[in-house]
Amino acid sequence: MDKDLQSIAAARAAAAKAFAAYRSFLGTDPSHIDAMVDAMARAIEPEAERLGRLAVEETGYGNIPDKRVKNLFNALSVAEWLRDITTLGVLWRDERAKIAAIGEPMGVVAALIPVTNPTSTIIYKVLSAVKAGNAIVCAPHPRGIGCGMETVRVMAEVAEGMGAPKGLIQCLDQVTIEGTAELMRHRRTSVVMATGGPAMVRAAYSSGKPTLAVGAGNVPCYVHASKAGQLAEVAEQIITSKCFDFGTACVSEQAVVADAAITRELRHEMKLAGAYFMTRAEADRLAQVIFQGRQAMDPANVGQSPQALAEKAGFSLPPRIRCLVSEEHEIGWQRPLSAEKLNPVLAFYEARDSAAGITMAESIAKFEGWGHTAVIHADDPTVVAEYSRLPVGRVLVNTPGIMGGMGFSTDLEPSFMLGTGTWSGSITSDNVTALHLINIKRVAWENRPWRDIYEVYGG
Repeated sequence: MDKDLQSIAAARAAAAKAFAAYRSFLGTDPSHIDAMVDAMARAIEPEAERLGRLAVEETGYGNIPDKRVKNLFNALSVAEWLRDITTLGVLWRDERAKIAAIGEPMGVVAALIPVTNPTSTIIYKVLSAVKAGNAIVCAPHPRGIGCGMETVRVMAEVAEGMGAPKGLIQCLDQVTIEGTAELMRHRRTSVVMATGGPAMVRAAYSSGKPTLAVGAGNVPCYVHASKAGQLAEVAEQIITSKCFDFGTACVSEQAVVADAAITRELRHEMKLAGAYFMTRAEADRLAQVIFQGRQAMDPANVGQSPQALAEKAGFSLPPRIRCLVSEEHEIGWQRPLSAEKLNPVLAFYEARDSAAGITMAESIAKFEGWGHTAVIHADDPTVVAEYSRLPVGRVLVNTPGIMGGMGFSTDLEPSFMLGTGTWSGSITSDNVTALHLINIKRVAWENRPWRDIYEVYGG
């Protein structure tokens, strides 16, 4: 049997098994589900580094220390947030309006898992799906099957030990595009959670099933002149965020736009923080390494260290470099490094004033990043308000892109799935959580005489 047929058969079997498990799981006491979610999160904690190592070894993307942090964030911070929310049963009552809202599971979740975050995304999606009373089948990238299956095994064993039916939490062990498509459109699948590249997202929305999907993130980071005197901290935030796990997070900064008055000092502080500003020739050679052509990143060079990238591009680096920076003047595919780069590589622009800086940041967001995220470093609330006009789902103020966007350094909902709204064809601009994986039933009592309709409207 060829690989597509094997994957299709595996997807069908998993969906059927998940549906049976979901039906068996229905009616489980929400307090017991909460205990199950907590137990799964605790089980991940001592395994976070091992799972991160498996992810790096299998995919070749990112680095182990940051994969470990991603795993722990999704296990501990996500679980802590889930502990305080209600997803099942009575969500709220309005005694005056005589309406109550009741949360019910959606059913079987088909969870598409990206190769850039193959373990942390599973942790987040499994905890969220089970908290909402659903079954979940994870469809990893073919290069992340092994680490994905191991992550699911750790969590499923804990849940099943607490009474969850077998099949409630699954991971496909044979994955092709056709098999993943079959999982998404299977009659037992209720909702699709799609995290991945543009082709995967388009396939998810074409599956005929309700879909939560996210788009690409070309995140602009505008540094306003009001941050003069604080640029060392700004530079450290930008470099740390962009280089986290070698740039594999789409919410990390992609381009820095700095006011002319502070450009020289910011450039200096970024160098002290580990940035290497490339020559034009070096940047052009690097672009050929990162991109195979227009709108096509070379998958072999995603999530690589700056040293590995520089070596492939044919130039050497000083010691302790964390990030590569290309000084740019144009935005568009004529300058590929102005696009999203899933690597520790930044574009850098100078703006004559705040109006020009905001306009430039907006152009960057619209180029390959509509709807995702924008970052601003500014102490002028008027400038922050003006910047907030950008067509993005979240504007992060005076905080690193990845830590702020995923809900660690801000009070956004902790999530590893950041909606990009209708700007990029997504159904939501929220940080997606378990609350997006329930149906909400309204129970409404008569609150005014029904016959009054004829007095109000005549007849």
